[in-house]
Amino acid sequence: MGERKTHRPVLLLIGAFSRYPAALDWARRQAEQLLGPIALESPLFDFHETAFYERTMGGNIRKQFWAFERLIDPGTLASLKRTTNDWEAQYRGEFSTPEPRPLNLDPGYLTEAKLVLATTKDRDHRLYLDQGIFAEGTLYFQGGKWCPREWTYPDYRRSDYHQFFLLCRQYLRDRYQAGT
Repeated sequence: MGERKTHRPVLLLIGAFSRYPAALDWARRQAEQLLGPIALESPLFDFHETAFYERTMGGNIRKQFWAFERLIDPGTLASLKRTTNDWEAQYRGEFSTPEPRPLNLDPGYLTEAKLVLATTKDRDHRLYLDQGIFAEGTLYFQGGKWCPREWTYPDYRRSDYHQFFLLCRQYLRDRYQAGT
C-alpha cells in the first residue's frame, strides 16, 4: 500500500475572456479581492482559433491569463470553478450586454509538469472532481517546452500562450526553491 502524501501547493491560473475590456477589469477585481494579488499577467491575446463562442459571447474576443501570488491546494479547483461560474452569472446580471455570456472565466492550475483546467463539461479524458466539476490535463511539460494533448483546445496550442506558461512555471519553481 502506498503512503498518502499531501500535494505541494500549485500555481492558480485564471483564463479570462470577453469582448468587453470592462468585463475583464471587473473579473480581475473580483479575483484579486478573493484570491489576492496577481503575480503574473499575460498580454491580451486575440481569441481567433475557433468560432465556438461567438454565438454566446460575440466577436472580437480577447483573452488574458492571471497567475496568483498565493499558491493553492489543487484539491480546491472544483470550488474555484464554481466561484468563477458565480462571477460570470453575477456579471451577466449586473451589466446589460446583447450576448448571453459576456464573460468567460476558466480557472486551472500549473505544476512543474502540467497545466490542468476545470470545466463543467464531461468527456472521456476528463476526471470528475466534485459537484459537477471536471478536470482536464491540458498541457504537459517535456523537453523544456509545453506540449499539447490530443484534446487540447486550439488556443492552448499557441506558442505565445506557452511563453507565458513558461514564465509561470519558472515563477513556481522559484517559489519552491525559496521554500514558499
